[in-house]
Amino acid sequence: MRWIHAAGRGLLVAAVILTGYVASGTRADGPGEGGRGPLTLATAGDLTNYLGPLLDGWNRTHPGERVTLVELPDSADETHAQMTTDLRGGDRSRFDVLNIDVAWTSEFAAAGWIAPLERSRFPLGSFLPPVVDTATYDGKLYAVPYVTNAGLLLYRKDVLAKEGVPPPRTWAELERQARTIAPRYGLDGYAGQFLPYEGLTVNAAEAVYSAGGTILGDEGERVTVNSAAAREGIGFLARGVRDGWIPKTALAYKEEESKQAFQDGHLLFLRNWPYAYVGASGKGSAVAGKVGAMPLPGPDGPGASVLGGSNLAVNAHARHPGSAARLIAYLTSEPVQRQVLTRGALPPVRAALYRDPALIRKFPYLPTLRASVLAAAPRPKSPRYDQVSLAVQAVVRDAMTGHETPTAAVRRLARELADISHRG
Repeated sequence: MRWIHAAGRGLLVAAVILTGYVASGTRADGPGEGGRGPLTLATAGDLTNYLGPLLDGWNRTHPGERVTLVELPDSADETHAQMTTDLRGGDRSRFDVLNIDVAWTSEFAAAGWIAPLERSRFPLGSFLPPVVDTATYDGKLYAVPYVTNAGLLLYRKDVLAKEGVPPPRTWAELERQARTIAPRYGLDGYAGQFLPYEGLTVNAAEAVYSAGGTILGDEGERVTVNSAAAREGIGFLARGVRDGWIPKTALAYKEEESKQAFQDGHLLFLRNWPYAYVGASGKGSAVAGKVGAMPLPGPDGPGASVLGGSNLAVNAHARHPGSAARLIAYLTSEPVQRQVLTRGALPPVRAALYRDPALIRKFPYLPTLRASVLAAAPRPKSPRYDQVSLAVQAVVRDAMTGHETPTAAVRRLARELADISHRG
């Protein structure tokens, strides 16, 4: 999860869009109904320091609706724990607007922690289509997409050019290049985010999806992971560690650690979010000017990414739901979404920005990212997503460390997910 100054034109749009916004059955902007007032916005740690200045712009023009930013840890798991602990306090919750990982929408909605939103109040048709699905649960809109993300394969284009080979488009090509080319240049082959945390869930889901499999269906009520595709996907990751083209050090990598390893010139290939491309291409990077980006490979061609990013939701017990809705519209307006990209290096949800020539010149990976987002799939939807993710992490970790075969790991995961799906 990676976290955005805008002009007054976006504020006017926000006010028009959100007139009459309804939350928890109350007209949010009616006088005396808690519609307008100060807010708190809870978010994971802002690693690029863009969000504070952006909210300063809102606060200058909305003195009666000032937003206080509450930064939680940058780890998705720790942020989830702190948010859920707070939300269980009901009307004692400190948070009005929540910047939540896209995978948490179903869980928070099923628990009654966030308020349903009216689709007609938001310009969802201007967003990249797959991101809207991450904001829904049980056929209703419970959040508004704010930042999207899709995994990319970063690679050392200078090294591959010297070898006269194109970047890999299949797992076999990736494995061969990581195993044979990387050592000749003193590099490790391939890494992702393999520490047991949300990042490992993402990497495992991408491997399963790329092989044509799924993990859950029917909003988490049906377990679909016990398949040849899942065995192939998890086997790909396990084989990489066993055969050495995934270094054992990568088993301790989260986003930042893996980005730094690539940026410092230690890796031939890296699966990460687009912000890692920006960092590796920037001033001070040992590989600046030597980085390429492409969609993730799969068994027989391009693979599938998991949709990352975050959605903005309104606490069901928000003090001022009308102001909360107006803030969300501000943060998702096109002028502000442009700043999300240019100041925060975060992928916006507004589709038009991916075709902007000026932005493409500055962020050349945008067309590749757009294609990856359009082909991406959400993480498994479940009202007990936190338990699902923990099960995936534990099982895949055992497979990657050689404590369990991929076949046994998939069978175990199917059993554990079935137990989770039947819990009340």
